[in-house]
Amino acid sequence: MPRPILAHIDQNALQNNLHVARRATHARIMAVIKANGYGHGLLRVAEALASADGFALLDIQDAILLREAGYRQTILLLEGIFEASDLELVAQYELTCVVHSNWQIALLDAYPGRGTLDVWLKVNSGMHRLGFTPEQVAGAMEALRRHRSVREITLMSHFACADEARGVSGQLAVINDIAAEYRVARSFANSAALLRYPATHGDWVRPGIMLYGASPFAEVSAQQLGLKPAMTLSSRIIAVQELSTGDEVGYGGLFRADHTMRIGIVACGYADGYPRQSGGVEPEAPGTHRPTPRGQSGRVEPEAPGTHRPTPHGYSGGATVLVEGQKTQLLGRVSMDMLCVDLTALPRAGVGALVTLWGSGLPVEQVAAAAGTISYELMCALTARVPVRV
Repeated sequence: MPRPILAHIDQNALQNNLHVARRATHARIMAVIKANGYGHGLLRVAEALASADGFALLDIQDAILLREAGYRQTILLLEGIFEASDLELVAQYELTCVVHSNWQIALLDAYPGRGTLDVWLKVNSGMHRLGFTPEQVAGAMEALRRHRSVREITLMSHFACADEARGVSGQLAVINDIAAEYRVARSFANSAALLRYPATHGDWVRPGIMLYGASPFAEVSAQQLGLKPAMTLSSRIIAVQELSTGDEVGYGGLFRADHTMRIGIVACGYADGYPRQSGGVEPEAPGTHRPTPRGQSGRVEPEAPGTHRPTPHGYSGGATVLVEGQKTQLLGRVSMDMLCVDLTALPRAGVGALVTLWGSGLPVEQVAAAAGTISYELMCALTARVPVRV
């Protein structure tokens, strides 16, 4: 029999989430399906979101796969082309390219066609990843308008803090000043801006995370937004252990029982994409403070091999999981193929009991928060060895 772990992809949920986006805007919807549809499967997602006005992704081969599958919507390459040879495929498959740098404009010169390429000119309005600075936009726009191969131009930018209290006002002011100079289509809003800032919608919106049923906001749940989880990761208990006071669980003995307990071993680990850091942490000694230098990630380096620190009382437990629909807690470190959960309050749960790691009944955002990460990373990290059912 196959190992019991399974990722269930709910295409009805994807369709529901697209409808939520539709209700929030009059703009055309460019569904962001990069990273293999945020881990859900490119063609599975495209099938469910077939009514979207366009698809946005990174890899030209993924774009070609969509065209060959029969999708005729606008397909946008979010990082544009990488070399001149890409242009022949862009033209052949009628793809649309982001242009974010002068070197990409120079690459267009290698394409002999006239008036056949649609491009999105990206403005760096304050995020400082890709895009032309406000001072560079006029030159880039003029170069594209005069270029023999360019047909239509759309102005785009991306918000850094649409999901936070800082909002979009600073970047939006920059974008609006630039956009006022040109009569072209506009695309600025990601999921958070689409849901919270109607003034950003323009002609195209680019929802991503909301389509997969996760909230872009820390303080507002997906359920409150009317979103449904598109991915449910589940497995089953494959063993049960009885713990006495003082027994330790997993690598490094991170968790130590302070009373008799019953735990279940689940067939899921970090090699399946479940975050290793979800297993809980040991509290530092009172008064301990290790400031993080500005510009560093704040991650703590692992201890040297063989180092062992017994877990003191007050262990900060791991992520929530559902066992047969009942909430309980992950205990100890997540290993490559297994993790441990507390069954002490669930006496009827035994070998074969269904365990939900995230998804239906357990928002992926909660699991991500326990792991110190975001829902995007968990979805995209699902590994190829996990069977998928649609």
